[in-house]
Amino acid sequence: MSAPEAPETAGYAGTRVPRVEDARLLTGHGTYVDDVTRPGMLHACFVRSPLARAKILGIDTAGALALDGVHAVLVAEDLNPGVHEQWYTLIGRDSPDTPRPPLAEDEVRFVGDPVALVIADDRYIAEDAVEQVVVDYDPLPPVVDYVTARESGELVHAAYPGNLAGELAGPPLDQLAPAFDEAALVVRETIYQQAYAQVPIETRGLVTEWSAATGELTIWTATQSPHEVRLFCSRLLGLPEHRVRVMTRDTGGGFGQKVVPQREDMCIMLAALKVPGALKWIEDRQENLLSAGQSRHEHADARIAFDADGGILAAAIDYTQDVGAYPVPWPVGTAAAVGMFFPGPYRIPQATWSTACVFSNTTGRNAYRGPWQFESVARELLLDAGARRLGLDPAELRRRNLLRRDELPYFNPNGMPYDDITPLETFEQALQMLDYESFRKEQEQARAQGRFLGVGTCTYVEPTTAAMALHATEGATIRIEPSGKVNVYVSGGSAGNSIETTVVQLTADALGAAIEDVNTIQGDTAVTPFGGGTGGSRSGSMTAGAIADTAAVLRERITAIAAHRLEADAGDVELTDGWARVRGTPDSGVSFAEIANLAYFQPEALPPGVPAGLEASGRYRPEAPIIWANASHVCTCEVDVVTGKVTLLRYIVSEDCGPMINPNVVEGQIAGGTVQGIGGVLYEHLAYDEDGNPVTTTFMDYLLPTTTDVPDIEYGHIETHSPGPGGYKGVGEGGAIGAPPAVINAVADALAPFGVEITRLPLSPAAIVALVDEAQSRQTGESA
Repeated sequence: MSAPEAPETAGYAGTRVPRVEDARLLTGHGTYVDDVTRPGMLHACFVRSPLARAKILGIDTAGALALDGVHAVLVAEDLNPGVHEQWYTLIGRDSPDTPRPPLAEDEVRFVGDPVALVIADDRYIAEDAVEQVVVDYDPLPPVVDYVTARESGELVHAAYPGNLAGELAGPPLDQLAPAFDEAALVVRETIYQQAYAQVPIETRGLVTEWSAATGELTIWTATQSPHEVRLFCSRLLGLPEHRVRVMTRDTGGGFGQKVVPQREDMCIMLAALKVPGALKWIEDRQENLLSAGQSRHEHADARIAFDADGGILAAAIDYTQDVGAYPVPWPVGTAAAVGMFFPGPYRIPQATWSTACVFSNTTGRNAYRGPWQFESVARELLLDAGARRLGLDPAELRRRNLLRRDELPYFNPNGMPYDDITPLETFEQALQMLDYESFRKEQEQARAQGRFLGVGTCTYVEPTTAAMALHATEGATIRIEPSGKVNVYVSGGSAGNSIETTVVQLTADALGAAIEDVNTIQGDTAVTPFGGGTGGSRSGSMTAGAIADTAAVLRERITAIAAHRLEADAGDVELTDGWARVRGTPDSGVSFAEIANLAYFQPEALPPGVPAGLEASGRYRPEAPIIWANASHVCTCEVDVVTGKVTLLRYIVSEDCGPMINPNVVEGQIAGGTVQGIGGVLYEHLAYDEDGNPVTTTFMDYLLPTTTDVPDIEYGHIETHSPGPGGYKGVGEGGAIGAPPAVINAVADALAPFGVEITRLPLSPAAIVALVDEAQSRQTGESA
């Protein structure tokens, strides 16, 4: 058969291929959990505690059960005994963990704590029934302020003295005493960050359907990791893993909140075996802000020692985080990451750290995009403060201390092995994009006019593709169908990171297929190979490895069949655009469809040793324990010192995430994280009053950044290759890590003429006005 002319260029990775999922998502044809409807489906709603802490003396369900359409009201004694095991594959069976009962037992521990589960014909009836459940509470003094919780006489959990969930530490601070004692300058501050939340567009939810006849449970859920849900559920219920099927179609954001099942998910799984049909639970927005979890609530006593020229001599951080009542998962590991990553991408000879995780009677802490983000907040604020006190420009101080490529590999003082990163290079690129010197001149002119402009930066290094537990390997199955079309199966868990599109690009390149002939199946544990899903900025590099390993097997088979058919040497066969051609004779070849026809229907025509069919499975294990990515963020702003309003002027990100599979996807990930970081500094606050009552459970009170609040983000890219396939790195979390310090430092720089030092977030207009007033009062007092 005469082959069409080979394309002049090949390779889809690295190009701005339109997202394959957009056709359905942008036209409203996505399938989210709430779109799932099953015959005879029932609906669930939770009775939640109105108190931050109280004993449960009794629960009267009679009024609720009397309503037409109510099938059951389940309490702790109905559900909790059904738990067999509850541990997360993500951290492993043997990791220490904190208490996590499905429904509150004996005592409620935060406002929103689930006390009972109402099951009814529809959500409306279930919500009405919730109001009829009478719970007799005996109020107890809550532990609301995690900062003082360790000295409190009250305990969130009786088994944890001092309300301490766990702590870890590096070398004793005394070992660094000479460096701090002999330094020309030691900058030391206690920096506080407020609680805020992931706030995905789609709240949590799942549908369960139990088949007693087959002993099988099917779950439709919004999750970042379908296989984690399957494993967790099988352990929870004591079911064989192959009897649990989890399906994830479209997920409207996760950002860490949907990595692992939480207590409400456990309740619905347990209740599934007790109801006569499918069961749906969809969280409303108030519930999401009330009980889906908090992040970022933390503080640290941090210090950096400098020599007279601004060189960093030592760094130390004593870090404490609020883990709420029921953290998910075990929080001590990510707390330790704050300490271990605190030196960042800087040349720091000595460092140490200590961390503590403290319970409080508030909603539990869970993962949020870059859960160790506070290390960059603390470090970058101290660097700017140090520069001001040394009389150096903050950019110049960083230039003197940032790692260069020719210094790699480099071990930070806490033992983190950095390689394949470009801290100084991304920093210089970002400053050049801004025209930093011109901005400083503009800033000086503006101050003369009574306007206050500022510039802030953050340079960080982040771990991606960490090889641990659930994340250790990733699988792929590729099938070239009899038609010659390609289906690639991966675990999925896409929550906006466009893993569908990147998988199609990678597969087309790896096989030499036409991209329009490639389709991907994800999110169904019954047909997809086991994988860790989306988390830890792992998807791109891990699926690239799995696809490369799997496609190599098929390429060899396709090439052998084509060479046999074309009477050529296998080494001379090229695979491009869905055709196998002999090098040098592009006008003849054999299509993938013809090869598939031979493989499936004419096995006798295959060369010796080549099996029938065109399907292969592979599993990838990373070559390095961690793949590092890095970036520099630069933000400029104007602050109105009368109203406290912050207007962002320009925002620049120079990113090194290795070669980009799809630049559109990479920049979308950076933008999403950056906007979340901006929101965390200027707008968002998951606040409680002194009695433990949440006061920001609607979007009237919990503020989010809008399109009018965020400037166009400008992107610069520097590429160094990781040791993994394609040289790819992760990019999902960086924006949320780099944005907060850059914005804070920009505001602090704008307010530098007043002597303002920022150590507490968020920077609301009222907070900024108070900082300026306090600084002016202090200056007046000093003058007097």
